[in-house]
Amino acid sequence: MQAKVIQLREPGPALGLRPASLMLPPPAPNALTVRHTAIGVNFVDVYHRAGLYPVPAFPAVLGVEGVGVVEAVGTDVRGFVVGQRVAWAGLMDGAPGGYTSHRNIPAERAIALPDALDDETVAATLVRGITAHMLLTRVRQVSAGDTVLVHAAAGGLGVLLVQWAKRQGAHVIGTVGSEAKAAVAIGHGADHVVLYRQQDVRDAVLQLTGGEGVDYVIDGVGGAMLPASLAVTRPFGMVASIGQAGDVGNAQTNVVDLAALGPARSIALARPGVFRYMADLSNYRTGAQAALQRMLDGVRVPVGGTYALEDAAAAHTALEAGQTSGALLLRP
Repeated sequence: MQAKVIQLREPGPALGLRPASLMLPPPAPNALTVRHTAIGVNFVDVYHRAGLYPVPAFPAVLGVEGVGVVEAVGTDVRGFVVGQRVAWAGLMDGAPGGYTSHRNIPAERAIALPDALDDETVAATLVRGITAHMLLTRVRQVSAGDTVLVHAAAGGLGVLLVQWAKRQGAHVIGTVGSEAKAAVAIGHGADHVVLYRQQDVRDAVLQLTGGEGVDYVIDGVGGAMLPASLAVTRPFGMVASIGQAGDVGNAQTNVVDLAALGPARSIALARPGVFRYMADLSNYRTGAQAALQRMLDGVRVPVGGTYALEDAAAAHTALEAGQTSGALLLRP
């Protein structure tokens, strides 16, 4: 079978994402062939493309989640049939591979989808949902009364974290880059929004919390934002550094002085990775089912743009420029 793919031959700018065609073999005994109907675009795809997070080999196919229809079933597979709708997320053998019309995936990584959820909703939400489950229940158990600061609160992950944390009873503050994005974050449940281009984040958050700071910061921006995140965390609170969208060109993570954490301040800094979390099959399936249940309960990531598969470079350009809210999807 010929599969349409988007290939990357070396780390670099978005223009390096080029259409190609590859021969896809029949599925292995314990695998499925999936014809994609919707493919999620995530900021980690930009990290992979830029070389910040290395991929195992080139040419590479990016993409860490997809939704589609089973077109072939391996001889040893039970529980899946041709024509069934499924989703998958994460890395396979340590590599991405979602920007393609068809893909073979291990059956154990396939997630059967309920009829009540459409392909676009799942493709926009699955990886982010597993990430939110990890951040709000495993990295730190967020409970009623906690105050949580979510950076980039109008982005795909941000709007999901706002909704999920609110359902756990948290008070949520979001940071955004514009008035339009502030409206998005507020519309999804944020109690307060800080416009980081117009306001000093540290001063604004401390003012909103009566000088106390927050219990938990989820920081996917990094760079110059990380010191501000640490500065607004109250004693025995935590910062989860989950990316560096504001500093993609820097291959080194920020150097943090331990004195910024304690003992006087007594705060924790975590650097959790959702792909390490999903490498454990039990975590993966538990997180996926939690994400699907949240979707069924009405928690959604709005789709901010849909691109043809061959226009993946344009999707990356828009994402890096901060021009988007919600999630971006590719359509084969």
